[in-house]
Amino acid sequence: MMRMLRAWMALGALVALVGCATAPQTPVALEANRLNASSGKVGVLMVVPTADTHLPGAGCLLCLAAASMANSSLTTHTKTLAGKELASIQGDVVDALRRKGVNVVAITDPVKIEDLPKGTSTAPNAARRDFSSLKTKYQLERLLVIDITQQGFERTYSSYFPTSDPKGLVRGTAYLVNLTSQAYEWYAPINVVKATDKKWDEPPQFPGLTNAYYQAVEAARDTVVTPLAN
Repeated sequence: MMRMLRAWMALGALVALVGCATAPQTPVALEANRLNASSGKVGVLMVVPTADTHLPGAGCLLCLAAASMANSSLTTHTKTLAGKELASIQGDVVDALRRKGVNVVAITDPVKIEDLPKGTSTAPNAARRDFSSLKTKYQLERLLVIDITQQGFERTYSSYFPTSDPKGLVRGTAYLVNLTSQAYEWYAPINVVKATDKKWDEPPQFPGLTNAYYQAVEAARDTVVTPLAN
C-alpha cells in the first residue's frame, strides 16, 4: 500500500510540475506597416553565441564524452567560425528599417537577455523578459531582438551512436516588443539546419560542412530581414 501511495504522490508531483511549465510562445505575424516613420524610436539588439558543435541525443555523461571525442576535430574547426556573417544581420535589419523611415538605433552594448527581469504579465503574447531598462537607457518605443541561441553544427545521436551526419545550424528567435505594453508585435522562430551535398568528413577545414553553415546563416538572414523589409 505504501509503495502504491508513493507512486501516486510521484505522479501527482509530475503532473503539477508539467502544469506549471510555461507554454511555448507561438509565432506572431508582423502586421503590415507596423514599422514606419510613426512607430517611434526602435532599438535593434542582436545576441550571438560562440559557434559550437551540438550533439542532441547523447544524453548520458559517458555518451556525451564519447560523442564529443568522436567529433573533436569538427569542434576545433567550429571554434574558428567568427560569426561575423551572422552578426551582420543586425546591420541589415537597421538598414531595412531606415529605408522605411523608421527612427532606429543599433544596440551594440553587450546584453544578457537571461539576466533581465522576467516579465510579469500573463496576457497573450506578453514578452517573457522585462526590457524596461533598455527602454529607459535608449529612449525607445519598441525593441527588435534577434536572439541566436545556437550556431555552428549539429549532429544527432541516440546514446553513443550518431543518427545523422553533421549539419550547419542556426537556431533562435527574432521578435519585436512594444515597450509600453510589453507585448510581442512580431515573433519568429529561427530554426535552420542545412546538410551538405558534398562529403562532410574532410578535416581540418571541412569545406562541405562550412559551406552548409554559411547557407544556414543566409537562410536565417532571410527569416529575419525579409518580413521587416516588406
